[in-house]
Amino acid sequence: MGAGKTSVGIKLAEALGKKFIDSDREIENKTGASIPLIFELEGEKGFRTRECDAIDTLTKEDNIVLATGGGSILDKNNRATMKKRGYVIYLQAPLEQLLERTSKDKNRPLLQTADPRKTLSDIIEKREPLYRQTADLVYTTNDKQIRDVINNILSLLKNIKPSESA
Repeated sequence: MGAGKTSVGIKLAEALGKKFIDSDREIENKTGASIPLIFELEGEKGFRTRECDAIDTLTKEDNIVLATGGGSILDKNNRATMKKRGYVIYLQAPLEQLLERTSKDKNRPLLQTADPRKTLSDIIEKREPLYRQTADLVYTTNDKQIRDVINNILSLLKNIKPSESA
C-alpha cells in the first residue's frame, strides 16, 4: 500500500516487453465502480471476493506484469495462485514513506481513519509476514528513483534461473 506497485509495475512491464495490468483497475473496469464505492456497498469481504476472482483470472494470462492490491496477500488462495502462476516481487517501503505516499489518497478505504499511522502500522504488521512468505524477491524501494528501482530489479531478475521464474 503505497510502495510503488503501479509505478514500478508499469515501467518494469515496459522494460520486459510485457503488458502491465493492475488488478484494482481491472475490478473497477469490470464493475464500473471505484474501489471505495465497492467497499462502501459490499464491505471489505465483498471486495476481497471480487479481488480473488480477478487474480485467478489475470494470473492465467501470459506475458504480463500484474500489480495486485495490497490486501490481496491476506487470502491464502491468492498467495497460492500467485506463487504457482508467477514470479512474485514484494516491494517493501518504510512506514514513514508509506504514510507520506498515501496521506492524500482518498482511494484507499482502509486508511480513511482518525489515525492512519496506527492503521497502516497494523496493516503492515499483519501483511508483512505473508508478503515475505509469498515473495520470490523482496525489494526495498525506500526513496529511490524509479529508474534505479527498475534497473536494480532487472539486474536481480537476470540472476534467476529460468525454472525459478515460472
